Amino acid sequence: IRNCDWSSDVCSSDLVELQDTSLDISDGIATVTLNRPDKLNAFTGRMMNEMIDIFDRTDADDDVKAVIITGAGRGFCAGADLSSGGDTFSRGGSDVMSRQGVPRDGGGLLTLRIFESLKPVIGAVNGPAVGVGVTMTLPMDIRLASDAARFGFVFARRGIVPEACSSYFLPRIVGIQRATEWVFTGRVFGAQEALDAGLVRSVHAPDDLLPAARELAREIADNTAPVSVALSRRMLWRMLGASHPMDAHRVDSRGIMERGRSADSREGVVSFLEKRPARYPDKVSDGLPDVFPGWHDPEFS
Repeated sequence: IRNCDWSSDVCSSDLVELQDTSLDISDGIATVTLNRPDKLNAFTGRMMNEMIDIFDRTDADDDVKAVIITGAGRGFCAGADLSSGGDTFSRGGSDVMSRQGVPRDGGGLLTLRIFESLKPVIGAVNGPAVGVGVTMTLPMDIRLASDAARFGFVFARRGIVPEACSSYFLPRIVGIQRATEWVFTGRVFGAQEALDAGLVRSVHAPDDLLPAARELAREIADNTAPVSVALSRRMLWRMLGASHPMDAHRVDSRGIMERGRSADSREGVVSFLEKRPARYPDKVSDGLPDVFPGWHDPEFS
């Protein structure tokens, strides 16, 4: 992973061995596994750094068409590692500090990175997902759950507040009424309630969860143009905050013009007419069309 000094916001390119996560890339699908099974994959600063670096890798690898995130053992992620006791959250989030000593929530740094992913992200929630274990899933595009999964926005029960940008993501996914109920009560609930509220797309027997996630990733990888998927992902997420549908109309118009004159578009039409699988030539690593002129990502202050 990148070696990060969060006191100065500087990261080096030194690579070290993954410890709290693992990464497998096979046949166009990257599978990221949270890998502290003896701790129910409790979240650490190292895990955050490793996952951010993994998303840098998958974005840069044109062979990766989709990313799956799951947990090792019987848990997905039991939340923040509480081994520091009562001081666990005293410096903010996962004990990550930014320039000039301003606290920055480690879960938020991760969810912001997932939000910016150029590849679609599928969460395969295999067991308990509590605290940052559930909020880290919110910027993932599609979430599947095992029927053994349990979810909990337990922050008020720990004397803190929601983190990982969840005050933005959660109401947009399940609506404000369900979001407030889950956050205010802090209770842990099962996969069926998560399904009923739209937090997850489907519920599966434990042995069927990863195959279902891979089948969905395979459908994306085998049938779609990666640049079009990356641009569509950016359009959909960014337009969640649009003030008027005209904002989307402007973006859509630029997007269809840019993509419509691409080699991918020609291949998509010709392969359809010739009744053969498409072979899309454009690469995500070469960059995406700029369909958001004047867009500036906000800086932290």
